Amino acid sequence: MLHRVRALPLLNTKLLYKRCQSTQAKPFYVTTPIFYPNAVPHIGHLYSLLIADIFHRFHALRNPSTGTHFVTGTDEHGLKLQRAAQAKGLAPQEFCDNLSVHFRKLSEAANISYTRFIRTTEKTHEATVQHIWREMNAQGLIYKGTYTGWYSITDECFYTDSAVTHVPATPTTPAHTISNETSSVVEHTVESNYMFRLSAFRERLLEHYTSSPQSIFPQKHLADTIAFLSSPVQDISISRPRSRLTWGIPVPDDPGHTIYVWIDAVISYLTAIGYPWAAQNSGVPNGWPVDLQIIGKDIVRFHTVYLPAILLALNLPLQKRILAHAHWTSSQKKMSKSLGNTTDPFEAMETYGVDPIRYFMATIGGNFRDDVDWSDIQVKKETTELRNVLGNFFLRIGSPKIRGIIEQNPVSPAVDSRYDALREAIRLLPDGVAVDLDALEVGAALRRVIEMLRLANKTMTDVEPWTGKDPAATLTSYNVSVEALRVAGICLQPYIPGAAGRLLDALGVPHDQRTWSHASSGTVGKVEALKLF
Repeated sequence: MLHRVRALPLLNTKLLYKRCQSTQAKPFYVTTPIFYPNAVPHIGHLYSLLIADIFHRFHALRNPSTGTHFVTGTDEHGLKLQRAAQAKGLAPQEFCDNLSVHFRKLSEAANISYTRFIRTTEKTHEATVQHIWREMNAQGLIYKGTYTGWYSITDECFYTDSAVTHVPATPTTPAHTISNETSSVVEHTVESNYMFRLSAFRERLLEHYTSSPQSIFPQKHLADTIAFLSSPVQDISISRPRSRLTWGIPVPDDPGHTIYVWIDAVISYLTAIGYPWAAQNSGVPNGWPVDLQIIGKDIVRFHTVYLPAILLALNLPLQKRILAHAHWTSSQKKMSKSLGNTTDPFEAMETYGVDPIRYFMATIGGNFRDDVDWSDIQVKKETTELRNVLGNFFLRIGSPKIRGIIEQNPVSPAVDSRYDALREAIRLLPDGVAVDLDALEVGAALRRVIEMLRLANKTMTDVEPWTGKDPAATLTSYNVSVEALRVAGICLQPYIPGAAGRLLDALGVPHDQRTWSHASSGTVGKVEALKLF
């Protein structure tokens, strides 16, 4: 049964969050997009996973007592998957089963520390989606109408006339229409669908974003969202006729319609932490509101407009921050299977190693503002520097020659001003990295660590501790260099957890002294130099 819309009171989302926050400590909660498994994973999927993993590991190290949630998974409904399964001669569920496992394997191969892998074909998720549909319908926010416009099967997205371009025929291609945003082909459709009163939430969303300048990063996407909400918005279709789309969650009490795949998908972030919760405000101990959502720049509106409107309808706090990253390209062209220019993430990690690829993608792709070009030459250049400033530095300072000088000459460390700059860099590093990560500057934070290690390498080269001319100076060089490695190892755990763990093991750092607070003060044990990469 449908209801007439009633006036909805303005909701102060800041006050709502404060009220929830005051009752109980909230775990840190980070999500990736729920990936669409119509094909095997590509490097862009690894990129989203890696960025989320860096923040998850960082917050687990900084606040180990509050707990964390890290959700990823696969979005397994929609017309694109329905047709892809038909083309393979498979039932949609079997098709999704076969492909979803590749995304789980990618996470495992890349050492991704997710805590929940959700599939939108789970029965618990179907129940949550239908529960939310009924909640919104009870408020008069859903009504039946006729949608006339454009639909992209590739994007699983509806577009208005102003959002598409008509491309004239050429000698080799027929006339067609494409999305202005994604260049995907769209087809004109007229459907009797269920509509969601998005227009009822425009003013509240606009107020939220104009008063929360840190809510969307980079700033360009915040500006675009504010611009979109500054003009009247249309209500959106949230279902498709069952005659066109059978592979999806049925609309409650109307089996002739299927819930639109994107509505289904964005609700997964709530399903994954147990929504609907039994007690009032119990979203807080479960992790809601989500602290950080990592998404690609092509799905910003779904997460900055459609999902927040649903949250407001449910009287839930909005997401705290959204990071919309750019894309990886090949020779400045968008990666595409049809162009044959994609990069296989499994192959890349097999060729260069898991941690080197994680390091490369965080270094080169950690700015998020512009598309990033994948280049094997660049991969080799960046990972070679990592091996030199970290791996080789550890082998040099832990060499038998330096350790022999120290063991054979029981002296006190020298007071050596040549190490003053390095000591100060070590002292400032943990807070500097944390400040950058809090600002979502993943690349800048990593560069701080590398710059400190460069200074450590240069200082050791200048002092020449391996000569043995001044055993006290050798001991000072050893002590300060080992401390540089200890602090770097703690700070590198979010980025290259495998190599950082091996380094801290080799330095004899106790496992209970590897949290962020221990970067400022900690101990080492017996040092055993080994190859990190």
